[in-house]
Amino acid sequence: MTSRSSLTVVLAAGEGTRMRSSLPKVLHPVASRSLLAHVLAAAPDGERAALAVVVGPGHQAVADEALRVRPDALTFVQHERRGTAHAVLAARDAIAAGADDVLVAFGDTPLISRRTLERLRAPLAQGAAIAVLGFRAADPTGYGRLVVKDGELTAIREQADASAEERAIDLCNAGVMAFDGRHALAIIDRIGSANAKSEFYLTDAIAIAREAGLRAAVIETDEDEVRGINTKAQLAEAEEVMQRRLRDAALDAGVTMIAPETVFLAADTAFGRDVTVEPFVVFGPGVSVADGAVVHAFSHIAGAAIGPGASVGPYARLRPGTTLGAGSRIGNFVEVKAATIEAGAKANHLTYLGDSTVGAGANIGAGTITCNYDGFDKHRTEIGAGAFVGSNSSLVAPVRIGAGAYIGSGSVVTRDVPDDALAVERSTQTVREGWARRFRDLKRARKERKE
Repeated sequence: MTSRSSLTVVLAAGEGTRMRSSLPKVLHPVASRSLLAHVLAAAPDGERAALAVVVGPGHQAVADEALRVRPDALTFVQHERRGTAHAVLAARDAIAAGADDVLVAFGDTPLISRRTLERLRAPLAQGAAIAVLGFRAADPTGYGRLVVKDGELTAIREQADASAEERAIDLCNAGVMAFDGRHALAIIDRIGSANAKSEFYLTDAIAIAREAGLRAAVIETDEDEVRGINTKAQLAEAEEVMQRRLRDAALDAGVTMIAPETVFLAADTAFGRDVTVEPFVVFGPGVSVADGAVVHAFSHIAGAAIGPGASVGPYARLRPGTTLGAGSRIGNFVEVKAATIEAGAKANHLTYLGDSTVGAGANIGAGTITCNYDGFDKHRTEIGAGAFVGSNSSLVAPVRIGAGAYIGSGSVVTRDVPDDALAVERSTQTVREGWARRFRDLKRARKERKE
């Protein structure tokens, strides 16, 4: 066995036509992360690993996503769609750099793991020129079959070309391959020259390698891991598998989920210890939940940091830029956006807090809103520690409510309120004795005349 340290990963971010969408296929999300980002996260990295991403012409958004996730990536354009081998050859310069191993993967397999990609390199260290990733299909119809004899891969046979005996094989081609870097470019180049068709496929690499006296091997993984995405139905199936993985990982880490099948997580959702998540909660990207926090039912959270012992919901919405301090409480039908709610502060119901800071221990009454948008710009509201904002108040930003200040219920506050002051903004109440009775009598009389 030889030591193999350097690696070039060629990732073909091909485009599908069956998604019925203007969004490039590999930018569709699973668990709030693009298909491409999932595969890039699985791709080995480090000082001895180079990454080449092949995109279609006019798909700058795909190249941008690749560089966002992996700034070390080199991007190449496949100007014509002429098959998988042709796509890989678009990254010829990266392959020619001469890494020990060349790993070829695809941008529409979001469930693949780094461990599996690393395992695929093992046969190369044992003398194989090519290693192919295979899986046992519950229904192999339509897949290329991996024909193995005496422990070596002898052919990849497409369904249309397979004999009856070969069609009975359930070991199928996942499309992911690893090449010995010394032979990779020569083998892939020969696919084109040896093929009379206008499209060149990596599956032909096995026959070419064996003709040259080189060995090919198979590494197996489970079918879920190599699900490719070509339709919205397959996208939904991948989402289901990913959610099951994420829920299992959260449960294994000690999160209490009362009905885990109703909770939807993002790929990067982070939980502390002794967290409880009630049914029907949706976590978008960028959420962290600290020790002992509780997220009550029917809440929607994205881009938020929930502090230790905080309580959220039920029916709460936390939007990006939200930070909840230790022991804070965001109750039912409360929306928070780009706001810091400090330790022990609470907004228990029917409130909107946008572009705000709410000081420690402050109380925000029901129906309170921060009026943060003037039609052109956003403005901040600062609420001091221990302040009390009465119900049905409107705080017109930019405005500051001082520490310990009181805001009378029903007030529209447009000017700063000093610490420990009372601010009340209401019109004078008018009472007209007997008015309601006279009004009803008048209405009844008019109705009787009409009848």
